[in-house]
Formats: sequence, C-alpha cells, structure tokens
Amino acid sequence: MAEGFLKSFDKNLEVYSAGTNPAEKVNPFAVKAMKEVNIDISNGIAENVDKYRQQSFDFVITVCDNAKETCPVFRGNVKHQLHIGFEDSADAVGSEEEVLPVYRKVRDEIKKNFYEFYKNIL
Repeated sequence: MAEGFLKSFDKNLEVYSAGTNPAEKVNPFAVKAMKEVNIDISNGIAENVDKYRQQSFDFVITVCDNAKETCPVFRGNVKHQLHIGFEDSADAVGSEEEVLPVYRKVRDEIKKNFYEFYKNIL
C-alpha cells in the first residue's frame, strides 16, 4: 500500500516494495482497500527483500514492526534507513466484514504518514 501511495504522490519516484516473508500475491484485502481510494495495486508483485540487498537506495523504509526486527542489512549504498511503523494488516483474521476495516485503518495511516514523509523529507 505504501508503494501505491508514494507512486500516486509523484509518478517520477522510483519505488520498490518487498517483504521479509512475502506472500505469493498481493493480498486481496489490500487491493480492495486501495481500490476504494482509486489506487490499483492488483498488478503488484510480492518480492523478497533479499532481491534488493546489494542495490543502492536513497531510503530504505520498513513499515511493519516485524520487518523492522527481521529486515536484513543492505550492503548497497543506503543514504537513510528508517522505520515508519504500522500494524500488520495481514495478521487480521475473520470475515471480510471484520478484516476489511483493519485494512482501511492501516491504509489511511499509511497515506497520512507517507504523505508527511513525501512532503517534508523528499
């Protein structure tokens, strides 16, 4: 979701998204929650962070508390590594009526915090 928002703020940003334990595909609840704010992430690819460990980045940002603890060290040139933490919505269980509100809450927090990051830091 963070990747989708950053790209929506500025089409010229080069944004990559990866996880420490990625699912096989983008979570359908995340797709649905983002579609509600007119951002389509349905073609996103769930990739492992190991793919990017040797690359150079201006920013490496962890978003889930578990990722902060398990994120590998990047060997490439990383100017800034920071954590903008959110509840891991993938941990939500139950019916769609129970799970989707969790994704909406996290989506809205991601939008707010990453817009502040974009506006004030980038």
